[in-house]
Amino acid sequence: MRKLWLFLLTIFCSGCTTQGDVDSERLKSLPYRYSQFDMALAWEIKSAGMETVVEGVGKNLRYAFMEGVEIWVAAVDAAGKTRARNVCFVIPRQVKQDGTFPFSAKLPIPLEPGMLLKFTYKYNGSDGGDGGVNWMQSFEWTVPSQV
Repeated sequence: MRKLWLFLLTIFCSGCTTQGDVDSERLKSLPYRYSQFDMALAWEIKSAGMETVVEGVGKNLRYAFMEGVEIWVAAVDAAGKTRARNVCFVIPRQVKQDGTFPFSAKLPIPLEPGMLLKFTYKYNGSDGGDGGVNWMQSFEWTVPSQV
């Protein structure tokens, strides 16, 4: 009987890891990173034939709540021309402080070394009082020779 209880306890507790725990670990392990006062992002690049997927994890570092988070990714060639752009609307809609979330944006082109990825993230941040702040931040990242 005792073995049965231990077996059942093992089964029930094996599902105790939350998606947030998985995303927090992924945030540390992904190869490319960016961090500001409000948000940390980490991502990887995956080639899928003639497409590229930018897949990663974000973390709310600043606000009690972030709502309506959007992660935009644009690929810009050496001539400065935007070749592709896509957006990920983050679900869940509300991300609590220190909460993590996955994101993914598919670009319909293969990336070449030296191209720029322009990331733009947008959200409404709130500390729980009336109102909040609509915020948008951008940064650029150069595609390395080994993607």
